[in-house]
Amino acid sequence: MLLLLAVICAAPIAVSYFVYYVVKPAGGSTSYGTLVEPQRPIPDSLVVTGEDGKPLKLASLHGRWLMISVDNSACDKACVTKLYFMRQIRAAQGPERERVVEVWLRTDAGKVSDVIQKAYPDTNMLIANPAQVSAWLPTDAGTQLTDHIYMVDPNGNLMMRFPKDPNPSKIKGDVTKLLKWSSIG
Repeated sequence: MLLLLAVICAAPIAVSYFVYYVVKPAGGSTSYGTLVEPQRPIPDSLVVTGEDGKPLKLASLHGRWLMISVDNSACDKACVTKLYFMRQIRAAQGPERERVVEVWLRTDAGKVSDVIQKAYPDTNMLIANPAQVSAWLPTDAGTQLTDHIYMVDPNGNLMMRFPKDPNPSKIKGDVTKLLKWSSIG
């Protein structure tokens, strides 16, 4: 009877080891975004123009998580949607939101509409050279640079790309995990 009880208690553990090491769960990743491997540091040569008109190295923003969108200054509906998602995802982080910076890399020096400036006052609206940005940021097959939202870690490494037409609640889950696990230690 004691041996039967031991077998019953040990069975779930034995099955879990068998499934993990022999069957191997599909996917292997629990993140919604695509991890960028190897990580790509922000190029030192990537100089952007700040909202004050002064040049600034993008790498100088390291120290916090950067959520980056790339679009032209005219900002069409898809651009506004990404800016909205980024603002809401950051706001949903509660007290941890101060660790995330929203960055809109604009690919031209056109004027940003007053409506967008007022709606997204916490977004860094920086002008960047499109050729340098596209050399640094990867895209999925069949997509453009402007289709994605990117995450850069506090060390200045590009580490995640979210898909075209993303699900904001899944991005929020990834950002929440990143903030949680990066604060432990």
